[in-house]
Amino acid sequence: MRKITPIAVTMATVALVACGSDDGDSATEATDAPAETTADEGTDAPAGTTSAEESDANASDGEDITLWLAGTDTPDAALTYLTETYASTTGGDLSIEQIGWGDLIPSLTAALPDSSSTPDVFETGNTQTATFSAVGAYSDLTPYYDELGGDELLQGFVEAGSVGDAVYSVPYYFGSRFPWYRKDLYEAAGVEVPGTLQEFTEVNATLKAAGSGAYVPGQDWRNGIAWIFANGGDLATYDGGEWTAALSSDESIAGMEMWQELFATASVAGATDTDETAYQAINDEYLPDTAVGTTLAPNWAYWSLGDISEDEDGEAVATWDPETFGAYALPGVDGGLAPVFAGGSNIGISAASENQDAALELMGIIFSDEYQTLLAENGLGPANTEFGSVYVDSAADPEIAQISLDTAAGAKLTPAAPGWTSVEEQQLLEQFFQAVAEGGDVASLAAEYDDKINAVING
Repeated sequence: MRKITPIAVTMATVALVACGSDDGDSATEATDAPAETTADEGTDAPAGTTSAEESDANASDGEDITLWLAGTDTPDAALTYLTETYASTTGGDLSIEQIGWGDLIPSLTAALPDSSSTPDVFETGNTQTATFSAVGAYSDLTPYYDELGGDELLQGFVEAGSVGDAVYSVPYYFGSRFPWYRKDLYEAAGVEVPGTLQEFTEVNATLKAAGSGAYVPGQDWRNGIAWIFANGGDLATYDGGEWTAALSSDESIAGMEMWQELFATASVAGATDTDETAYQAINDEYLPDTAVGTTLAPNWAYWSLGDISEDEDGEAVATWDPETFGAYALPGVDGGLAPVFAGGSNIGISAASENQDAALELMGIIFSDEYQTLLAENGLGPANTEFGSVYVDSAADPEIAQISLDTAAGAKLTPAAPGWTSVEEQQLLEQFFQAVAEGGDVASLAAEYDDKINAVING
């Protein structure tokens, strides 16, 4: 096996921020259908990226390595599988540390530049990945891309982990966003699931007139950018080695004007509300004086939605009721599926690791058929799309799992620009969407925020 060559790490000079998603600690709920799975399910001898002879040779090396995972998304069965399989394959010990999402970026920023402290393999939220790639934190995985899944991997995540034609990290698991709705409120208002993006506005405007409406927070850019994508626009474009903000394109402006109409005519949320408050919006009594017919949230909102009752510990829990609650994919401008912003994460090898071959062995285990199956059976959207059917068939609600899979396949991520974390750190998109929600002129605001984004997007 060829040794992956570390590249220079300059993390100390780059300011990194937390994952650009609405997940926060709730990312630990990033499951659609956890299944009862034991660590010994699958084959007795899963293969990594090496042959059996190479594995035997590596077993004598017995390198001990460390894996940092974000939050507690990865189920215990998968953690056990990784440690046991790495030990049997290489003869070394694998230590796994689960770093809270809020602590992940400071911890990585401090640890990655130093070979004595760096994890050998690490996970990042997908909007963090571009900056880590740009500063040289990852080793180059391009020679091993096909062995890790190649074009069967979710391509939006691959693009987020790439610089030019070089691949530095690959997807670990996916999330997706789509509308969740109240079937009873739709029926009472005489509306049906919309078939186009404009119909989505009309349906929810009718709901609002009937006493409910859609919960569309004014600062919720992570769901709102789907209107830009659906109209053919983008957040930024790359040309001649430089990123340029693209909110002012005709397509992006058209998308934001549609979103502004949605907010003005159909939303029961405020202009300063954020996506952190959208998860449970369609539950009874979420808003004291207003019923909510529709909300936009990630696939793992499934576990927060439904009829509310107290468990044996006196804590409020939601029980999904398919007779009352439902979900559907956000439709595109002319029907079909709108491209939505994906949630989830990437994973790669630290460039500063002194255990490059051993780290690559671990990556081979993570992207083996056995581990991808294990993730899918436990409700984490698998990086390799060949295991999508396992994910759907194992779900508590296969219909919703299929929606999640379908929308993830066409999802887009934030630009793979070195300064994107600065865009999020300064909350430029929150400001832009709020100003649009407050009724500002979209074209003028787009030009203003393009200038602000261009000041930081290239690092």
